[in-house]
Amino acid sequence: MYSIGLLILFPLLAGIAVARAPDNAIRAQRVRISAGAIAIATLLLTGLHLGLGPEFYAIPGWLHATLDGFFRLAGVALALVLLYFCRHIVAREWYIPVLILLQAGLMLSAELAPVHPEVAHPFYIDSFTLLMALIVGVVGGLICLHAVQYMRDYHAHEPEVADRQPAFYFVIFLFLAAMFGIVFTNHLTWLFVFWEVTTLCSFWLISYSGTDEAIRNGFRALGLNLIGGVTFAAAIAWLTYGPGLHTWELDRLVAAGSALALIPAALIAVAGLAKSAQLPFSSWLLGAMVAPTPVSALLHSSTMVKAGVFLLVKLSPVFYDTVAGLLLSLIGGVTFLVTSLVAVNQRNAKRVLAYSTIANLGLIVMCAGVGTAAAMWAAILLILFHAVAKALLFLAVGTTEHLIGSRDIEDMEGLVYRRPEMAAMLLVGILGMFLAPFGMLLSKYTTFQAFLNMDVMPGDGLLLAAILAFGSAPTLFFWSKWMGKLVAMPRRPRPSTEPIARDELIALGALTVITYVACALFPLADTVFVIPYTHYLAALGLIPDIQAVIPWETVWLMTLMLGGLFVLPLLFWLKPPRFAEVSGYLSGANVDGSASYRGAMGAERMVESRGYYMTGFFHETTLLRYGGLGTAALIALMIGGATL
Repeated sequence: MYSIGLLILFPLLAGIAVARAPDNAIRAQRVRISAGAIAIATLLLTGLHLGLGPEFYAIPGWLHATLDGFFRLAGVALALVLLYFCRHIVAREWYIPVLILLQAGLMLSAELAPVHPEVAHPFYIDSFTLLMALIVGVVGGLICLHAVQYMRDYHAHEPEVADRQPAFYFVIFLFLAAMFGIVFTNHLTWLFVFWEVTTLCSFWLISYSGTDEAIRNGFRALGLNLIGGVTFAAAIAWLTYGPGLHTWELDRLVAAGSALALIPAALIAVAGLAKSAQLPFSSWLLGAMVAPTPVSALLHSSTMVKAGVFLLVKLSPVFYDTVAGLLLSLIGGVTFLVTSLVAVNQRNAKRVLAYSTIANLGLIVMCAGVGTAAAMWAAILLILFHAVAKALLFLAVGTTEHLIGSRDIEDMEGLVYRRPEMAAMLLVGILGMFLAPFGMLLSKYTTFQAFLNMDVMPGDGLLLAAILAFGSAPTLFFWSKWMGKLVAMPRRPRPSTEPIARDELIALGALTVITYVACALFPLADTVFVIPYTHYLAALGLIPDIQAVIPWETVWLMTLMLGGLFVLPLLFWLKPPRFAEVSGYLSGANVDGSASYRGAMGAERMVESRGYYMTGFFHETTLLRYGGLGTAALIALMIGGATL
């Protein structure tokens, strides 16, 4: 229990120490030390508790009462801080302060009730929370390390942006502290405070540059996440005043089963959908692209969006074999399909990553709604691979943008020749997203099995399986298209041979190695983190113990094949003359190698290559509009169905 408290408190103290650093050099050193310490502490905690099974912790009465008062005051303080930031909102954002007041009112009405549920075990650890803690601590720490040099370069390239790095790092570390709180807290009202701290931090980080666009996108993120905050607060009020189940403990909520827990679980699920940027809430994640790249990586990979799917997977047993669970899966499925199609249209690399993030989270939500052991198995490992590979991709795109001056995929043509180290890292990240064992093959195989075994209503499993199939095709298309541009013949002058900053190189190299290791040792991750969690839930009778059955010879054969594919990017580090440019065959009429050719009447024509974006087939605005309307209707049906 004390190690959990230390892990939550240390990032906060580190943020204060970094913010109070007297100069940039000392600040950078404190960031490096703090990021390393957080990662090491997370690894030690995992080593100490691995294999011990779920553990629930009680605390002394005086400490419990003190923390109750602290979190109550913290909730009020959060509401006041958010209202203070709302003093500059425009008329169309009038709903944001209303949501803040409504949320605060619901929480205070529950916490000040004459009689409210007692919480015996406010903290806990299980194998799933350990995996999440590793993602937050290790991946989050590497993102902080990458930010050290990146933020210096950012302000050098954006001199008009006020340099607020002390506050920036304080908010980043506060963010990590809140994430650890979400992961380890069993007390729902305390978890809610940590949940809203991430909302506040994301609003501030998205608005960091201070431009009108950044502030507008920050308020959009705040407003959409506050909708989820209100439903979360409503769930706590229901658990306080409503009929049936009265508890503020997450484990007891899950153990109560669908009959008693479905209404509060559906309300909390809306908060999870908003936090994980599912339709119709997805626009806040796209707006987060205006923030510096470390912020995008932090929000999209290891923290903000993972909080949403983490809570949904935790609640997954409640949704097993229910109409509300089917509707939750459909919300994720529609999001997966729509955003995968929209990603095909995108040339901006960060927008491709944003839409693919939303799509992958949609796939995890589909699994969470099913609620079987096989579906949860796929969902948890999708969380792992997405966190590692997407963090690598976001940071690599940020570094590449500084090196070549663009984040347009078309401008990355021939990067394998121009900056081979960056091309290799990008390729590893892309392969980790759609060719890693649980990114494309085994997880989707298992997910198909889980869908086809559903029996909520006729045809439900077939519908979800069809959505998965049609959503996977554009995923393969846009990732392959990006890979093709990276290895295509270079058409632009070589950029300067500016070296990559040490901090950025360490972070990118570490994430590349982690991606390789995660792919190579995925059976170990399965055995250590996932199976113990699903078996524990099955032993309690919360989910049917139908585990994914995949022959080991198939697993090892796939591992061998994928290992060969992952070795290919390493070749891009080989020095010339091992890599030699050759002329393409252009009807035998090449001019200046493969750069141009002679066409009709001897006219010289330049060779050009462009990716397919299919804007005539898939209209981003139309798809998002109807996808948003459809998922909004499904959310209403989910809550209504749970109530009925």
